[in-house]
Amino acid sequence: MCAADVNIRIAVKADVVAIGRLISELADKYIAGEFSAQGRETLLHSMRPAAIAGYLDSGFRYHVAETAAGEIVGVVALRDDTHLYHLFVAEACQRRGIGRSLWETAMAGALARGNNGEFTVNSSRYVRPFYERLGFVAGQERIDAQGVVTIPMRLALRTDAAAAGAERDPAE
Repeated sequence: MCAADVNIRIAVKADVVAIGRLISELADKYIAGEFSAQGRETLLHSMRPAAIAGYLDSGFRYHVAETAAGEIVGVVALRDDTHLYHLFVAEACQRRGIGRSLWETAMAGALARGNNGEFTVNSSRYVRPFYERLGFVAGQERIDAQGVVTIPMRLALRTDAAAAGAERDPAE
């Protein structure tokens, strides 16, 4: 089962098989059921180890949550430090704060690298409430792109610069 404590670290190429296995099993069980056959294949193809390796090569930033025994039980990925591409936690480890910790780690890194506080995600219906708890807001109810059904969501953080601007007297 899931250990109480996990270590979050940057993912490396040696992790792609474990990442692919974790996310494809969860996606097949919880997400792909509302997709067309073509959409399901598209989704699962994008989660194969070769695809994950390609994402790493093209600049996606992956972090993994790893137990002391070396088992990867969670993963988060950002594309261009703005789009939350993957966020999955093993079933046995859900509802323990791992997903939130993964997201906060990825978000903090993106902000440190210059993200202006805006993030997007294409959510499934299943995980939408979790993203809403993180502060994401749905832009549309759902879109269907070639059988892949998602809910586009956006998170806009109030940055220190925005807060400072809001506190200024408009007459200045």
